[in-house]
Amino acid sequence: MPRIARMVVKGEPSVYHIISRTALEGYVIGDVEKEFLLKLIKRLSSIYFAEVVGFCLMGSHFHLLVRMHPGEEYPDDEIKRRFKLMYGDESEKRLSGGQIPLLRMKWASLSEYVKEIKQGFSRFYNKLHHRKGFFWSDRFKSIIVDNGDTLINCLAYIDLNPVRAGIVEKPEQYRWNSLGYHLQTNNKDDFLSLDFGLKEFGVKTPKDRLRLYRGFVYGNDLLQHKDEKVAATLELSAIEKFRYRSRYFTDSGIIGTKAFVTRHYQAFKHLFSSKHEKRPKTIRGLDGIYSLKRLTES
Repeated sequence: MPRIARMVVKGEPSVYHIISRTALEGYVIGDVEKEFLLKLIKRLSSIYFAEVVGFCLMGSHFHLLVRMHPGEEYPDDEIKRRFKLMYGDESEKRLSGGQIPLLRMKWASLSEYVKEIKQGFSRFYNKLHHRKGFFWSDRFKSIIVDNGDTLINCLAYIDLNPVRAGIVEKPEQYRWNSLGYHLQTNNKDDFLSLDFGLKEFGVKTPKDRLRLYRGFVYGNDLLQHKDEKVAATLELSAIEKFRYRSRYFTDSGIIGTKAFVTRHYQAFKHLFSSKHEKRPKTIRGLDGIYSLKRLTES
């Protein structure tokens, strides 16, 4: 059966929830492997036009919530700077003018970005464990994610993976997720974007965004805010909410407001397996958020 083409938005910054699982049995990604994988993601995210909003590295898979930017946003000088960052001080002498458009296209590509992460980790893992062969399952999942409410809900789902797995009681106790990274390292190297999708509510400072996001996760008095719209949006406890609704953030093809899902479905409807017109489905307990599955509903 031929591969189904991946849904990738062109010409505008777009957020994707990425999930990639190992092909090996068990929880084979240990602490040493997670540290390397995190460093690899950080490095490649400084080269590719990838703004990482969230992540979680687990024993058998990883999650990324990443906003990919179109190459047109980046001038030639920025391409040269990133090329030098990747290949060293003398590399700029080897960069020809004809390579710049190709690099601009490559570094805006979601598939190329994830492929480099997976290949780089596979080489490290195989060398470390004196083995050969595949490490990752063939394809990674990618879900198109709306900004605002949907983004912060998806981010909470990702950060709560180790809580659902019973590894920690609180998400910030985990070393290899975004909330833990923020609070344990003070967002070292400014790796993570602090655009949690709350700009539309007037939450401007990084400190306030992080405070309100933590409040959203815990559903506690951190949510007290003069803006009633913010408080209404963040009123429920995500820890309880996402114990039972994880499939919407992993199995959907598109997730967001009804208008967002409908707009992107019209752009990609030729890639859906169903010949019948599909309609966005409401997600119980998540008011105003809709999903559309890529394949036949099960």
